[in-house]
Amino acid sequence: VQLQACGGGLVQAGGYLRLSCAASGRAFRLSTVGWFRQGPGKEREFVAAIRSSGDSTFYADSVKGRFTISRDNVRNTVYLQMNSLKPEDTAVYYCAATKNLASMRAHFSDLNYDFWGQGTMVTVSS
Repeated sequence: VQLQACGGGLVQAGGYLRLSCAASGRAFRLSTVGWFRQGPGKEREFVAAIRSSGDSTFYADSVKGRFTISRDNVRNTVYLQMNSLKPEDTAVYYCAATKNLASMRAHFSDLNYDFWGQGTMVTVSS
C-alpha cells in the first residue's frame, strides 16, 4: 500500500481544513487507516483511525468533537475533516495503514502501522 497525504496549509484559529490520504493497492480496502501528527519539538501522536469497512472510528481525546475521519473505498481515499482548529493542532500530519486491529487501544500506537505517507503540514495561527 502506498499512501499520499495532502490538504495541509495555513489557517487561522477557529478555521477548518480537510486532509486527504490517497492510496494505491487493492489491500487498502482491507486496511485500517490512521492519522498521526507530530508538532514542533513533540513526539508523534495518534489523531484518529478508521477500520476498513468504515464502521468503526477512533479519536484522540484532544480532537474529539472537532475532527471527523471518513473513507471512500471506491476512491481509495481517507479524509480527515478538521474543524475549530487551534494553534496546538499545528503539526505535520501523516496517514498510515495497517491490517484491521483487534483492540481499540492498538489503533493508538504508531508501532502497529505498516505503511506511511509522506506527511502534510498544518499550521494554525492564533
